[in-house]
Amino acid sequence: MNKGFNALYGTIVIAASALAAIAMAAVILIAVGADALGTFRVILTDPLKDTFGLTEILVRAVPLILIALGIAVAFRSGILNIGAEGQMQAGIIAATAAALYLPGLPKAVLLPLVLAAGALGGGIWAWIAGALKARLGVNEILSTVMLNYIAAQFYTFFLRGPMIDPNELQTGSGTPQSPRLPKEAWLDRLIPGTRLHTGLIIAIVLAVLVFLFLWRTTSGFRMRAAGAEEKAARYAGIDVEKYIIAAMVVSGAFAGLAGAVELTGVHRRAIEGITSGYGFSGIVVALFGGLHPAGIVPAAVFFGLLILGADMTQRSMGVPANMVLVLQGAVILAIVSAQMFLGNPYARDRLARRLRLPRRPGPKTLEDAAAEGGLKQ
Repeated sequence: MNKGFNALYGTIVIAASALAAIAMAAVILIAVGADALGTFRVILTDPLKDTFGLTEILVRAVPLILIALGIAVAFRSGILNIGAEGQMQAGIIAATAAALYLPGLPKAVLLPLVLAAGALGGGIWAWIAGALKARLGVNEILSTVMLNYIAAQFYTFFLRGPMIDPNELQTGSGTPQSPRLPKEAWLDRLIPGTRLHTGLIIAIVLAVLVFLFLWRTTSGFRMRAAGAEEKAARYAGIDVEKYIIAAMVVSGAFAGLAGAVELTGVHRRAIEGITSGYGFSGIVVALFGGLHPAGIVPAAVFFGLLILGADMTQRSMGVPANMVLVLQGAVILAIVSAQMFLGNPYARDRLARRLRLPRRPGPKTLEDAAAEGGLKQ
C-alpha cells in the first residue's frame, strides 16, 4: 500500500471517530432536552466573538498545556500518571507558602521562587507514586488516584487552618482561602484589562523544551525507550526503574507548576476549586495531542474553547456546564477508537482489498494464510 492510501486511511478513521464523538454528544444533549445544534454553536463560536472570549480561552489553555506536557513525559516513559489533580494542589500549597512566608523579596527573586516551589511540591507528591511503582510494583493508576484524595484533604486542611486569611477569621465568615499574595509574586498581564498573563509564554517555552528533551537528548531517548519496550531497554543497559521515577517526578513538577501559574497569574490567592478539574482534563489534552508538544498546544486551546463555551451554554442555553465532561468523554472514546484502527494493519489491509488497491509484500494477514491453506489442500 502506498503512502497516499495510508494518508487516506488515517483521514477516514479520524473523520469517522470525530463524527461518532459529535453524534454521541448530540444524543446525550437531546436526551436531557437541550438544543444540540444550538449548544454546539454556542460552544464553538460564542467564545471567539470578542477579545474577552479569546483571552479567556488562552487563560484556560495555559494550565492544560503544562499538565499535558507532564502527562506526555510520563506516558511515553511507560507510567500512567492519573494524579495531576493532586499534584497541582500540592504545588499550589507549596507556592502559596513560598509567597506568604518569604516577604520583602524583590519580584525578580520571589516570583521564580514561588514557581519553583510549586514545581517542587508537585514533583515530590508524584515521586511517591513513582517510587511505589519502581520499587514495589504498586500499580500507578491506583496509587495516583488515591494520592489525589489525600492531596485534596491536605489542601482543604491548609485553607481552613494554617493558611486561612486572617480577615476571614476576624469577620467570622470563615471562607476557606489564603491571604492575597504580595504583588511581587504576581505574573504580569499580557493584555491590560484581561486575565491573560505571562504564564502563556512559560507554557510555550516549556513545550519547546519538552520536545527537545524527549527527542534530542540521551535521557529523553532512554525514557521513551523504557516506555516503548521495557525488556529491550533493560537488555540495552537502561535503568528502567530510575527513569520511571524520573518521568513521574517531571510529570508531577509540571502539574505543580501549572498550579503555581494558575495561582500567581489568575486568582492570586489559594481558593477552593482552583484546580477546576484541569488535572483530569490535561490527560485528555495529552491524548488528543498525540502525546507530542506540537499537538498538545493546539489541543489545549481547543479544550479551552470547550470549557469556556460550556460555561456560556449554562447561561444562554440552560445546559449544565458539566456537559463539557460529556464532550471530553466522547473525545476520549473517539481517540481510543481511532488509535485502535490506526494501529491495526489487518483493518487497513481489508480496506485496501475492498478498494482493490495493490499491496506491498509484507506480513501475511489471516485471510492470506487461510487462502493459501485452501490452495495447498
